[in-house]
Amino acid sequence: MSRNSTESLKSLSPRRICIIKPSALGDIVQTLPLLPILKDCYPDAEISWVINKGFANLLEDHPLIDNLLIFDRRGTWSSWGRLLKQLRASQFDLVIDLQGLLRTGIMTLATGAKTRIGLETAREGSHLTVNGTIPETTRDVPAHARNWRLAELLGYAESPKETKIFISKEDQDWAEETLSDLQRPVLTVSPGAQWITKRWPIEKYAEVAARAVQKYQMGVCLIGGHNERELCDPLESRLRELVPNLSLVNLAGQTTLKQLSAILKRTDLMLTNDSGPMHLAAGLGTPVVGVFLCTDSNRSGPPGSQHALVSTTVECRASYKKQCPCTGKAHMACLEELDVERVWSAFNACVAKNALAQSDAA
Repeated sequence: MSRNSTESLKSLSPRRICIIKPSALGDIVQTLPLLPILKDCYPDAEISWVINKGFANLLEDHPLIDNLLIFDRRGTWSSWGRLLKQLRASQFDLVIDLQGLLRTGIMTLATGAKTRIGLETAREGSHLTVNGTIPETTRDVPAHARNWRLAELLGYAESPKETKIFISKEDQDWAEETLSDLQRPVLTVSPGAQWITKRWPIEKYAEVAARAVQKYQMGVCLIGGHNERELCDPLESRLRELVPNLSLVNLAGQTTLKQLSAILKRTDLMLTNDSGPMHLAAGLGTPVVGVFLCTDSNRSGPPGSQHALVSTTVECRASYKKQCPCTGKAHMACLEELDVERVWSAFNACVAKNALAQSDAA
């Protein structure tokens, strides 16, 4: 799909639209602003979303999503076959593959939709399953901007980017109660990330968080998935050593995505690696201090001047490698190079520009 075919996309009248974006958390969050655009452009269309089973909770009860089609990445061949049959039977008119991988290409092709569009970042042959490509969506374009190119094609370039997650009163009340005993402002710390090359050391997170408590009298909330307790538990222990009588709650492995959203919405500031929770917090309006090692803050960071994003300066920075490509002394050198002082400086700047402290006095 080129710029010359913009009008043909705007002139469509699809009855059924399918968004294919099964994962990951941050990518899903950055896709959510497209929903009100699609609904406004095609008000009579039903919108379905193919979502990974582990992330489905985030999209449940969204009023602009008519159907969630669950993809179980660890499921059986028969569950995979059932999904493909469901996609075919749904008779979609417009399919948007925003993942661009082999499996999502197969899903796209299985729909049999007349109009199937994707991104220029498509790989593993998935570009062969679409009949239109959204322009200016190469990898050097920030992820949030790549998705927004579709809104631009539809004539909504100036529309607000709204990340709406619908949280039940029960989950809202739970989050309020969970944070009720913490000092304000509340600092949420997320030390985990799917790739080891994205993880800044726990000791350094503890130092920055301890300084935040001492200077700004912040309460601390630790978050992470079930497999990140091994990061959050030692972080809690170290923080309690550095700051006796610390106001802290450790929620690692204890929240659904909706509950995590409720927590982040009530958070005043987040300190985090480049991760899904970082994008979730930013989408919900919470300022973040983001630490970037193997990824690029311009390409992978959240938009907005309220955030403070800090990157390593080692030669292999922004390599996007799940394992460090260097050996010898250069192996994981970014962990040493990106020191506490630089992150602490960014932290103070973020506190100041978001007016999160009445005074800078220690």
